[in-house]
Amino acid sequence: MTLDWKDGQPFSTRFDDVYFSTDSGLEETRHVFLHGNRLPERFAALSAGDSFAIGETGFGTGLNFLCASQLFQQVAASGATLDFFSTEKFPLSDEELRASLELWPELGELAGALLACWRRRVPGWNRWSFCGGRVRLTLVLADVAEALSELAMGSVDAWFLDGFAPSRNPEMWAQPVLAQLTRTSRPGATFATYTSAGWVRRGLAEAGFRVERVPGYGRKREMARGELLRLADDVRPSRRPRTALVVGAGLAGCAAAHALAQRGIGVTLVDRAASLASGASGNPRGILHARFAAGMNPLHRFVLAAYGHALALLDEVLPVDGVARAECGLLQLEFSENEAKRIGKLASLDWPPHLLQILDAAAASQQTGLALEQGGLWFPAGGWVVPPQVCARLASAAVQRLQHEVVAISRADHGWRVTGSNAQGVVWVEEADIVVVCNGHQARTLASFANFPLTPVRGQITELPATPRSSAIQPILCAEGYCAPAQDGRHVAGATHAFDDESLEVRPADHAENLAKLAEHISSLSRALGEPAIDALTGRASVRCSAPGATPLVGEVSPGLFCSLAHGTRGLLTAGLSAELIAAAACGQLQPVPNSVLAALSPAKRVRG
Repeated sequence: MTLDWKDGQPFSTRFDDVYFSTDSGLEETRHVFLHGNRLPERFAALSAGDSFAIGETGFGTGLNFLCASQLFQQVAASGATLDFFSTEKFPLSDEELRASLELWPELGELAGALLACWRRRVPGWNRWSFCGGRVRLTLVLADVAEALSELAMGSVDAWFLDGFAPSRNPEMWAQPVLAQLTRTSRPGATFATYTSAGWVRRGLAEAGFRVERVPGYGRKREMARGELLRLADDVRPSRRPRTALVVGAGLAGCAAAHALAQRGIGVTLVDRAASLASGASGNPRGILHARFAAGMNPLHRFVLAAYGHALALLDEVLPVDGVARAECGLLQLEFSENEAKRIGKLASLDWPPHLLQILDAAAASQQTGLALEQGGLWFPAGGWVVPPQVCARLASAAVQRLQHEVVAISRADHGWRVTGSNAQGVVWVEEADIVVVCNGHQARTLASFANFPLTPVRGQITELPATPRSSAIQPILCAEGYCAPAQDGRHVAGATHAFDDESLEVRPADHAENLAKLAEHISSLSRALGEPAIDALTGRASVRCSAPGATPLVGEVSPGLFCSLAHGTRGLLTAGLSAELIAAAACGQLQPVPNSVLAALSPAKRVRG
């Protein structure tokens, strides 16, 4: 429990302080933060294609975010976008947030959208879109100093300094935190805060802000506001490309098309196949399998953030219907000594139960309806989707789709030129402001990517006929292999991994391998499936793309040329957040992941020598 209630208002038991003014939290936000930063005038001055970024210290109930979003929709030009960056070390529970926001019925629609995303939150960085992509929230559930240290230089136009009272929460107002405000501000950035404490004002002045005291709201006689005097160095100007060409129409390419189109960019999606998701993204079902370790290196931090983002994105484009998507839960079993160590370390951390639960063998057996010898990690929101359906929803915003084999990418006078040919050998040439390469291991044939460490990895899934016993199993079970619950009388199990193998032939030996993995590690499931005839089984083989360390290559290769490659088996999770990263970078907007993750994903740093 993070909050209590006093006189019908939320109250922090941890900090012994109110979340907002007892006179009117809504009007306090408008007076202190919106008008204190001159946002009505600044929002109204934006043009189509412009973006504005707000930073906040202390998300709390989300009231400031909702008020800023409401004002932005009311006065900003169509085609302008808003980024809202906020931190929160002690997030409210679902019910605490719901009860708090019920105080403001006029924010009901926006509050409902926030609550829908809130149940997808993960520790660390969260990125959610609202208002058709016009408003983006980057919420970091971590200590404010840690969060700001990972925010890119020159990201923020206006600051909401809204921690609890400085006397009760001095760490949030400490000089290292205030210094980070300067580093991460754009030239001319402003701040506003309800407090006028002398040591806070002096700290802000020392950090480089011009500070003034002005009338406060309600019972607060004074507040502080100001503007950055010292300009940030090497700030990349915000700009939006007019056109983009995306190469590859799998999950990575369709997600990139979606993220770019949401920003008003004209997108052309090119693939050598006639249909979407013809390659590795074309399996009849795919599972949302988030796998990470307690050390949480940059890759695992990315996977965690991508998992939360993927769930929220799917909620937007492909709601749970039991046909194209199911949220049946996923169990990662403790099937080996190494897995036991990994799960044991994860169990020592504090995970929100909506994200991850630790089950012993008895609880795992009860959850699955099988007699299991091991426990494991239970992901309540885990499930399966039909990847081609996801691609279709994401790509619907693309201006056009073309069937061409791309053979060259080169610089043009204004942007980039892409050359290709169709099945009849007719040469095609098109130019765009930016190009995003998302065609997996095929990217190696393009000169700009010839030295990239891309490896083809063949994988084969097996479709298994359901039995009366197996039909009752609802969750996805994962060990060395996995098995998804029956749909239309068939399970999907997989998957094999064969490096540097590009064959699409469906092999009985690979079906046998998938079944053997289930028999070795999940014997009760294997017994429930019976003994299907190997030669009668169906399945699908496809070729994924991998890079050393299983870390995707995502970001800018050279100015205006981007890539989203090497997602391996994680594409359903990582393609969406990767697309956000690329779209934000292309438009000079606030990034959705921390600096350390950006560096780990950067393709420019991973070219073979």
